[in-house]
Amino acid sequence: MTAAPRQLVFDLAHRQALGAEDFLVSRSNEAAVEMIDRWPHWPHPASLVAGPQGSGKSHLANVWRLRSAADVISAGALDDAAVAALPDGGALVVEDLDRGIADEKALFHLLNRARESKLAVLITSRIPPGEQEFRVPDLRSRLRALPLVEVQPPDEVLLKAVLVKLFSDRQLNVEPPVIDYLSLRMERSMAAANRIVAAVDGLALAKHRKVTRPLAAEALASLGETRE
Repeated sequence: MTAAPRQLVFDLAHRQALGAEDFLVSRSNEAAVEMIDRWPHWPHPASLVAGPQGSGKSHLANVWRLRSAADVISAGALDDAAVAALPDGGALVVEDLDRGIADEKALFHLLNRARESKLAVLITSRIPPGEQEFRVPDLRSRLRALPLVEVQPPDEVLLKAVLVKLFSDRQLNVEPPVIDYLSLRMERSMAAANRIVAAVDGLALAKHRKVTRPLAAEALASLGETRE
């Protein structure tokens, strides 16, 4: 007797909402949320949000973009032409500072324009600028002088809430014991939460099974993320 075929699972990107109402707030990210909410009454025209991958920096930057009508550019694409194209009083999100800057002089000019022309600038990075090396003299000190808020790894309350939300986004109603089981054994990061929820969802679809603790354990093991 041949085994029943596993259900085909299509590897489709999962669309996530980016509105302010969908962002979960706890002690680990409340300072960053408060900074975004204070705009346009910032003490400095430019600010920086730092935090690990998947911590919510891009979500916060998008909330600020919607409020400020900002343009968005990666640090790896920033050049003098992009800086010159910004109107006085405009706004810009510069993402992924830690992954490299196309033109450090352009960033230096951008920060000067922010002070002189009432530009608003929000910079994101996985690590604070004080831990990075720059070739342009004074750029590091200029960046270190910016108001900096750090998004910390999620605490237990936030991690559980994120798991519930991610499962809900996929129309999965998961019992609290499964959430407790996952939160105690997974890496404490938003990136890990996304990976694990995707793996659990994939297994549930492929095996026609409900999301239970054994299924969650199998998903963790498949990702090599189980920790006791």
